[in-house]
Amino acid sequence: MTRTRRIFWNWMAVLIWLVVILLESTATMSSENTGHMLAAVLNLVFGHVSSAHVATVNAVLRKTGHFVGYAVLSLLVFRALHTASERLLVWRAAAAAILFTAVVASLDEWHQMFLPSRSGRVHDVVLDTLGALCMQVVVLAVVRFRSPQAES
Repeated sequence: MTRTRRIFWNWMAVLIWLVVILLESTATMSSENTGHMLAAVLNLVFGHVSSAHVATVNAVLRKTGHFVGYAVLSLLVFRALHTASERLLVWRAAAAAILFTAVVASLDEWHQMFLPSRSGRVHDVVLDTLGALCMQVVVLAVVRFRSPQAES
């Protein structure tokens, strides 16, 4: 694959993931709706599950989704930036990926403030950015391990 095609597809992956985040930010994916879906699955698999347990599992899954979803976004952004600019230092690409993720997380929570079934929360932005930060620590460790003499 040519470098130009690789750059294009890396940025397309970022765009697709942004669409996934946007879709998850809709009223359809509100806590109440995901709670109902989760209750149906848990009751099917385990029999009767109390609403308190469903609420706890729903909260844990939603917060895990925040962390992992934005970690993936930061990884995709890092890959796109690093592929697009060979002169960009690895640590700068990592920092830019974290910043990009924090901006997207902020815009996502701001958008949710305008939906009656959703609420924008600062602590979700912090959780999302923490996911990005953790992913970039892993990325930098992998880059360092693969090429100890590489700039990081």
